[in-house]
Amino acid sequence: MTYDDLPGELSVECDGPVRTVVINRPDELNAVNRELHWGLANVWRRLSQDPDARVVVLTGAGRAFSAGGDLGWITSFLEDPVARDESLREGAQIIEEMLRFPLPVIAAVNGPAVGLGCSIALLCDVVLISRDAYLADPHVAVGLVAGDGGAAFWPLLTPILRTREYLYTGDRIPAAKAVELGLASRTTAPGELLAEARRLADRIAAQPAEAVRGTKRVVGMYLSQALAGPVQAGFAAEAASMRSPEHRARLTALQKRGS
Repeated sequence: MTYDDLPGELSVECDGPVRTVVINRPDELNAVNRELHWGLANVWRRLSQDPDARVVVLTGAGRAFSAGGDLGWITSFLEDPVARDESLREGAQIIEEMLRFPLPVIAAVNGPAVGLGCSIALLCDVVLISRDAYLADPHVAVGLVAGDGGAAFWPLLTPILRTREYLYTGDRIPAAKAVELGLASRTTAPGELLAEARRLADRIAAQPAEAVRGTKRVVGMYLSQALAGPVQAGFAAEAASMRSPEHRARLTALQKRGS
């Protein structure tokens, strides 16, 4: 099985029964641009067709897991509604593909996991997080509804009262706090993260394959049913907020600050 049709911003490393998917824009803190977004929407079907794959590890190259949406790409939506709508369709595809993906996925959160990066991490079956990493969902801070992430997922994982403040403000959630809240499985020392993810992947890969897949399928049915309404409503609300004056003003200010 080859993965040559994926963009260079997303690589798949094959080692025995384990596939390591690497978000690969390290100079941009793995911010999600158009090519990477497409790759994240389509890699799961490729992996599910790999007859030798048993477990997937998902991580980021360099210092970050993913810093969320690339500012230049997102800002382009202000004048390109076709690209904006396509990004929303593709965002829904990412969530749908990950929810029905048949193999266990271990997130190795090596650094900041922000916005879409945070959502992708929390869609994984196990979330191992480096002690110096953090989670954040800053959608609201840039004038957007957190429709493709926190508002839909977090209430399934953690008490709502503990996390609404983070959703409303976009504040960072340090690794230890993320574990305490139920948004991550456990922390690891920074230098041990990938080794620990691989050890766990090997343990799961050694389990009876059909039993693992069947167990994930049952859990996935619960998640899909619970998320169907919130995700659909979330994307509709996010689409509306993308057209708001507040969002345009926040993005424009960010762009000027970064230039």
